[in-house]
Amino acid sequence: MSMRIVIIGSGAAGMSAASSARKASKDAEITVITEDEDIAYSPCAIPWGIEGKTGWGDIVMHDPAFYKQTRDIEVLTKTKVEAVDGEKKEVTAGGKTYPYDSLVVATGGTVFVPPIEGKDLENVFVVRTVRDGKNIQKALETAKNVVIGGAGVIGLELAVALKEMGKDVTVIEMMDQVIPRIADKDMADMIQKDLEGMGVKFVMKAPIQAVKGEGKVSAVTAAGVDYPCEVMIFATGVRANLEIPKALGLDIGQLNAVIAAPTMNAYRRGRLVPDVYVAGDLVQCESAVMPGATMSQLGSTAVRQGLVAGNNAAGGCKKIFGPVASPWVSMVGNYQIAGTGLSLGLASWYGIDVVCGKATGLTRARYYPGGKELVVKVLADRATHRIIGAQIVAGEEATGRIDWLTAAIIDKRTAESFLADSENAYCPPTSMVRDVVLSAVEDLCCKLAQ
Repeated sequence: MSMRIVIIGSGAAGMSAASSARKASKDAEITVITEDEDIAYSPCAIPWGIEGKTGWGDIVMHDPAFYKQTRDIEVLTKTKVEAVDGEKKEVTAGGKTYPYDSLVVATGGTVFVPPIEGKDLENVFVVRTVRDGKNIQKALETAKNVVIGGAGVIGLELAVALKEMGKDVTVIEMMDQVIPRIADKDMADMIQKDLEGMGVKFVMKAPIQAVKGEGKVSAVTAAGVDYPCEVMIFATGVRANLEIPKALGLDIGQLNAVIAAPTMNAYRRGRLVPDVYVAGDLVQCESAVMPGATMSQLGSTAVRQGLVAGNNAAGGCKKIFGPVASPWVSMVGNYQIAGTGLSLGLASWYGIDVVCGKATGLTRARYYPGGKELVVKVLADRATHRIIGAQIVAGEEATGRIDWLTAAIIDKRTAESFLADSENAYCPPTSMVRDVVLSAVEDLCCKLAQ
């Protein structure tokens, strides 16, 4: 009998797992079960879908028929998993039972909404699925004032999109900076200033206390002040979906996410579960910077984990998922902002004494037209001189530079060895003759030598 693989979840991790499993096994029976009505899309694209820069059909790359016809993968949408039985190795969903030889749990995360008054009023949204995006887009047709709760990357991308649509946008954030935790304040302040120049209003150090309205939202209260709005969107971070992992008795780590082996197998009471794999936003990762756990709720991480989980679930030649530096990048307003490894805040959590190097330059040769501002910040451990993090704010071309620094972090390079050994390609339309990354690391080396 053919191997039976059941995958719960149809996001980046789940669909990557399904395709990887099919590649590893030509005759396995592969079934994907999801509550979502759309599959194979990136939540990162939803702000641009709301704005209309991209069509919803463009965001959704494939439908269930595509997977059935081209890869012989059965995808069951709008189907809730009602029970999982790890002893019998069965999943019950939509009133039917699906036996499995291997199970992949890729149920992702849920937007955290604080337990406050009025959070269930009409026109109060989270932004996670295509359906969320469509509902927000519909509500915006008759709205002028919008409040966004949370100044993380998604919240800021939404703020820019809604401002471009002509809305009056207020972003409320409980911390003292935008993009908290993963970006340092000096870098994040550049983004906030740019968005303020576009007309986006910010209310900082103000936890949301209540959502007000009679049936429908009319204001949001933060730090004792009411901010009128017709639409309110929570973009307050993602928490791992743990209902199914807990039902299976899987081990949950200190970050309230599932502990996984490098093979993406889950654990139960400290023992590896050979037939259960996990991938995506519900997984606790190992940091590539310092020994210990970290979260990496990125689409790129989910795909990597899904490819490993699906391959191994299908009995392919064993693959592993290594520690993460979690590089990220976003286009917010007139700037790209990117980061990798640890920020100052995260380094403090690990108890690291940090030294920072910083440099400012241009993305192109100074005489070549169109060059844009480029600011690079690099962090190192004072004790070891190892590069542990970096952030970039640029008018263009941040991705390649942050990937360059990510490789240095994973390779455990010191600032001095990076400066001695690194080379950059040069062409006037693409870079300065000496890249700003090298100037930032040179500044870092000087400070480490003091």
